Amino acid sequence: MGLFTKIKNLFKNEENIEETSKEDKKIEITNKEEKTTTLEEVKNNKEEKQNNIKADFEFDNQELPKENDVKLYEKGLTKTRNNFVNRLINLNNKTKKITEEYFEELEEILIEADIGVNTVLSFIERLKKRVKTENITDLEYLKEVIVDELFIIYVDNSILTNKINFNQEGPTVILFVGVNGVGKTTTIGKIANKLINEGKTVLMVAADTFRAGATPQLEEWSKRVNCEFVKGEEGSDPTSVIYDGIKKGQELNIDVILIDTAGRLQTKINLMKELEKMNKVIGNLIPNAPQETLLVIDATTGQNGISQAKNFKEITNITGIVLTKLDGTAKGGIVLAIKEELDIPVKYIGLGEQINDLRTFDIEKYIYGLFKDMM
Repeated sequence: MGLFTKIKNLFKNEENIEETSKEDKKIEITNKEEKTTTLEEVKNNKEEKQNNIKADFEFDNQELPKENDVKLYEKGLTKTRNNFVNRLINLNNKTKKITEEYFEELEEILIEADIGVNTVLSFIERLKKRVKTENITDLEYLKEVIVDELFIIYVDNSILTNKINFNQEGPTVILFVGVNGVGKTTTIGKIANKLINEGKTVLMVAADTFRAGATPQLEEWSKRVNCEFVKGEEGSDPTSVIYDGIKKGQELNIDVILIDTAGRLQTKINLMKELEKMNKVIGNLIPNAPQETLLVIDATTGQNGISQAKNFKEITNITGIVLTKLDGTAKGGIVLAIKEELDIPVKYIGLGEQINDLRTFDIEKYIYGLFKDMM
């Protein structure tokens, strides 16, 4: 049994349990409807309906509950699955025999899914070798081999973790970097919400003092999620704002300090010097901080996002990637390209516009959401 088959069976079991629960509720409702209704029951039912309408109205004014993770991955990867996976299925359906032409078309499909040229060329070579070694002729089995090998790209030969490195002896500092327009400020707000729901206290620091509107936007998020907030004057030294923010976080015994930074300075050298200064001040106040430096990338920018990551990796120590708007692209293979070309873990992915749609990255749920229609 292949790796993906095991994953598929695992999540299929979850779906079956959920469907069984739904059926049980349907049976319960049917049984209730079959009862003889008395005048007193009619009165009670009327009161109950009025209460339900009131409850529904109140619920509509609350934040929507979290969607099941597996379902959210499935829904969030719909565009990629409809484009990428359907092309793989069509390729296998029209192919009678595994030939060089088959591998060439497969290569084209994978590259257009934004998996990355170098990653795809390496993958095709491994796949050819496995087909030859195992004497694979069955196209149905080859589909499973393809998924398994793509899974291995992410998990093989390295230890990548989606866990945040929390500081056990004081505030955890998370520095956010990335170019303008990738959803950095929104990401900070969503991560703050997630951490608060996990029982942690959070403070946001608006150290992007250059972009007009950056500070008010982050401040609005702090009010929305109900966390502490520190800002400076527009155009002021961002490092001084960070200093004030960390001092306040220490005074208030805050668990996690989230720091927004400028998305662009005039040159790479300026950006490097600014980040070096920030890291030095943070490290002087809290040893071994920042615990995380997360690079935010917009998934819809494709290979341009990979280029951004390479540039930032040259400038500072990136500990993880936040991949936003993954639900908005038909090229969700970028996750595999990030692993292969950068060897940096994806820690969070954005699968929708709601506040709860930013989730901790899970490779198994990602693979299942991407390939479920193939199996």
